[in-house]
Amino acid sequence: MSNLADELKQMIIDVLALEDIRIEDIDTDAPLFGDGLGLDSIDALELGLALKKRYGIHLNAESADTKEYFKSIQSLVALVEAQKTA
Repeated sequence: MSNLADELKQMIIDVLALEDIRIEDIDTDAPLFGDGLGLDSIDALELGLALKKRYGIHLNAESADTKEYFKSIQSLVALVEAQKTA
């Protein structure tokens, strides 16, 4: 697993105050919303702000691409890596 994936997992835990969850508890390919980690739309907003602050990523909440980015840790890793090379 990449360091970036662990970094994103820790960011989610910290930003959303998920006290009972550790990095190891979050599957990189599991859904972040619904049956996976169980996040909701408010969590998505908080994560979007954290991504903007930490990585300078600007997301459009109405974009279908944004919904794809928030599917899993792996898709967030792809987003951050794509932004770094852009």
